[in-house]
Amino acid sequence: MPRLLEIMARLRAPDGCPWDIAQGFADIAPYTLEEAHEVADAIATEDWAGLKGELGDLLFQSVFHAQIAEDKGIFRFEDVVSAISDKMVARHPHVFGAESRDKSPEQQTADWEALKAAERGSARTLDGVALALPALTRAVKLQKRAARVGFDWPSTAEVVDKITEEARELVEARDRLTQAEVEEEFGDLLFVMANLARHLALDPEAALRAANAKFTRRFNRIEDWLAEDGRRPEASDLAEMDALWNRAKAEEKARIFAENSGRAKD
Repeated sequence: MPRLLEIMARLRAPDGCPWDIAQGFADIAPYTLEEAHEVADAIATEDWAGLKGELGDLLFQSVFHAQIAEDKGIFRFEDVVSAISDKMVARHPHVFGAESRDKSPEQQTADWEALKAAERGSARTLDGVALALPALTRAVKLQKRAARVGFDWPSTAEVVDKITEEARELVEARDRLTQAEVEEEFGDLLFVMANLARHLALDPEAALRAANAKFTRRFNRIEDWLAEDGRRPEASDLAEMDALWNRAKAEEKARIFAENSGRAKD
């Protein structure tokens, strides 16, 4: 860690790297988000060797921000470490204090949220939910905050009913409203879909990433089969590609069934 801090300080020194010197918080914030997503990608693909490098890249982003803060006289990296250490100790009284550890993970999560709420004090319920979060993730966090004060549907049935209502409103908007109003209705539908994910204890970002990966796999198979005939997708049509999609879907399901059967025998 001292070596990494020394490297960062050298990069930002007057005779260091002109690019690093020119950066501010806002300039590197997009890179920080990108590195966090690359960590998530490495975990999703179980690329454990790659994860080591991605975690290093993300750590470097923290060091970079801290160096900018030190250059501006705001705080130092040591202050960052001290603050997060104090927070972790304060939020785990069942580990570092006198509270009992005899609690379920759900109860400990509830206690964590209660401690966070106490730290926020008189702040509004939805204050502090980061604007830069992916929209689906932020939607779930906003809904969780509202649910803590009782603003929530009691079951998934009401959420599904709301999805039906919002889908109907979107179709109606498509036929008679402006593009901006259609976009608003579409956003409402996505927001309720995020709420359904929360009620089902799902991460909508993870679910959509998995759907993206599945779409990529199956479409790649379509391209593979067309390539065997010396063609690209542009030389095909929807009917043929749809049939190949169903073939790819069946192939994938058969492979998964075979893998699961093999594990069951083991």
